[in-house]
Amino acid sequence: MATRTGTAGWGGRLGRILGAGTACLTGAGCLTFATLACLDRPGMNDPGMNNPGMNTSVSTGLGPVMSAAFAAVSLRLEERFGTQTPAAPARVVLGPHGRDIRLSGELGEGTAERLRALLDANPRAERLHLTSEGGLVEEGQALGDLVAARGLATYVPDYCVSACTLAFVRGPRRFLVEGGRLGFHAPYEAGLFGQAIQADGTFERAAYLAAGLDPAFVTEALATASADLWVPEAGRLLAARVVTEIVDTGRFPDSTLDDDASPAGARAAVLRTLPLLAAAPGAVDGLAAWYADAYRDGRPEAESVAGLRRRAALGVARGLARADDPTVLAAGRVLLRAMLAARTEDRDACARIGAGADLVEAGEVLADATEVPALVARTGLAPWIEPVSDAAAAAPRGCTAEIHAYARALGKPPAEAAPALRALAARVARPVRAASALP
Repeated sequence: MATRTGTAGWGGRLGRILGAGTACLTGAGCLTFATLACLDRPGMNDPGMNNPGMNTSVSTGLGPVMSAAFAAVSLRLEERFGTQTPAAPARVVLGPHGRDIRLSGELGEGTAERLRALLDANPRAERLHLTSEGGLVEEGQALGDLVAARGLATYVPDYCVSACTLAFVRGPRRFLVEGGRLGFHAPYEAGLFGQAIQADGTFERAAYLAAGLDPAFVTEALATASADLWVPEAGRLLAARVVTEIVDTGRFPDSTLDDDASPAGARAAVLRTLPLLAAAPGAVDGLAAWYADAYRDGRPEAESVAGLRRRAALGVARGLARADDPTVLAAGRVLLRAMLAARTEDRDACARIGAGADLVEAGEVLADATEVPALVARTGLAPWIEPVSDAAAAAPRGCTAEIHAYARALGKPPAEAAPALRALAARVARPVRAASALP
């Protein structure tokens, strides 16, 4: 029998369901399969175009009957031919200090058993981090049973959709990161070529209600079509008792690398956080190694991101202090513009930008994706990044004072302005291994 699944809301099974539409474009080959894969998809010129449940291949009177019949055939053929490609196994690993377990990926067969084994071996675990696009309903329920039996708090550091929510709601304490997403929809069975065939939601409704969710919320969640996804706002989740608390990224150990803690995964995470470093690729590997170490040490995401930004900003400032005159002058103008832009709404940011010659924050304030990365590429950043210490920083002397200092420097003749700006950048703490770090 085909196994009921949930839609993979972010790129997994949902992508394959939507991808089944390509069968509607095939020629005469595999006509029977293509016809079945196209069922329940509206015709381009059909008046039922906006009704995803309407079978446009038959008359209105026979539509529901024929749709059900072909759905049954599609399920049988999928059972016989197995047209879907199994997803990679979910990653289930123990976090630092034995208190957090990180689960990421699609909930395939055996996921719950792997979690059970990890819990048996690590009885001090108290939180389950969930980052999943969904998967098998049975696995979601089994995970939820383990969560409830062990009294684990559940935490979503990014997204948890479809069958994943069956595990999430079983936690006695349920945390969602600010900006995180929980997604709901009706369950389905996967037919031929991943065709989504909506299934009865009685089981899921009972599971949500037993977890204490508001009945009206549950009704709306399961009324969402299988191929769609409902992502409620945080206020609605709290009011419906789906989530017990919204937390910031400083609350729990970082989960950014849960799905890929390899050097390549850490490098990608650094570039997502600081895209301007793509202009200085030689600097990224050292930062990625530091970030991966922070992840393994269990630092909160907010702390790790702050560390990345601090290292990048100090590295740029130190490179700037040794850059050529045109680069220094261009950077000084960017820094001054950023301070002027920030002074009304965030005077602390204004002061930080000036005191640290912080092109990283300046680029963010100015929403600049061109000039600042080009300056970073010209500063010779790479040799400076690794030695930066956590304590290294320049003490800001106030927004107005920093603006005046940069304005005075830039007001000098170019031959005098560049040294004056270098002196401002040189206020940043000296590198830990100054001699060996020189380019």
